Amino acid sequence: MLRRLHHEQPESFAFTPANQAWAEAQITKYPEGRQASAIIPLLWRAQEQEGWLSRPAIEHVADMLGMAYIRALEVATFYFMFQLQPVGSVAHIQVCGTTTCMICGAEDLVAVCREKIAPHAHQLSEDGKFSWEEVECLGACANAPMAQIGKDYYEDLTAERLAGIIDELAAGRVPQAGPQNGRYASEPAGALTSLTAHEQGRAEHNASVALAVAQGDTIKRINGSEVPLITPWQGKVSPAQGKQKEPKPAAGKPVDGTGVSVQQARAAKAAVPAASAKGAEAVPGHAPEMLKAPRKGGADDLKQISGLGPKLEASLNAMGVFHFNQIAAWDEAELDWIEANVAGLRGRARRDDWPGQAKALAGIKGDKGKS
Repeated sequence: MLRRLHHEQPESFAFTPANQAWAEAQITKYPEGRQASAIIPLLWRAQEQEGWLSRPAIEHVADMLGMAYIRALEVATFYFMFQLQPVGSVAHIQVCGTTTCMICGAEDLVAVCREKIAPHAHQLSEDGKFSWEEVECLGACANAPMAQIGKDYYEDLTAERLAGIIDELAAGRVPQAGPQNGRYASEPAGALTSLTAHEQGRAEHNASVALAVAQGDTIKRINGSEVPLITPWQGKVSPAQGKQKEPKPAAGKPVDGTGVSVQQARAAKAAVPAASAKGAEAVPGHAPEMLKAPRKGGADDLKQISGLGPKLEASLNAMGVFHFNQIAAWDEAELDWIEANVAGLRGRARRDDWPGQAKALAGIKGDKGKS
């Protein structure tokens, strides 16, 4: 397929300050003279910010990387992941049309898009909120037919369900991603016939859906401020955060015998809300177990806990919480302390029963704290 730049282009492009800092940090991953290797992540962040890639955006990225414009254009026009024309302000729907999905009803899904959005692919709906296209295999064949909307897969679709999803998006809601027919993941449609013990104590959602639920809005544009940008290869926080970490103490040396490193102490102090800074009596409960570093085997993926997104995971890691078994052990007083000292919780740890979820996850995944 011939891919051309859109006939209407904006006059200019600029990253948001946070996205600019993010882009500059990505460039530092590569050796001097190899900055062009960052072309795909930078183009992708430009698209996440605007929804599509304009010529000014492509040229802006090329300038940042010291590339000839034609080289950046070659990349942007080669990969179908890059949208070269405006997309819907709410959502761009990518319907898989390859063999398995086609056999299972992809043409019915395309018909829904033609009826509810626009007659032709890449054409904006009349209100400008939606656009659609048919794409090649997205690798979810066991859950055919399916479509990708934003960052998520919506699987086991019917024409009626896709129409309902579009209506929900138009009403300002983000439907739950993943299988739409009650399946947990990619198990047989008629339920499991083996490995049935896996169902006991499993989390409410599979990992992909749980992450989407935790993020809450996976179709929004990305301004760069959603998740703290850490640049461990430089040993500091990116310019987007407005400050740098202190140099790492040798062998994780504690600050003053508390067992907490310099970084963790500073992160914990920064996480305490202003109200609690007035005195110790303003901080309820007591601090739970904190670690200087993950135990043997590495940190657990705390984002598997529903309601615990990447930003909260980064805050907990900075304070010394790395494992499911740490969270599973929190009592009421420790929950009080955590919810008072971690910005953005506002009762979420209790509401979503983080300790209960953590106990289940530790049982399924194995307790790394014991190694």
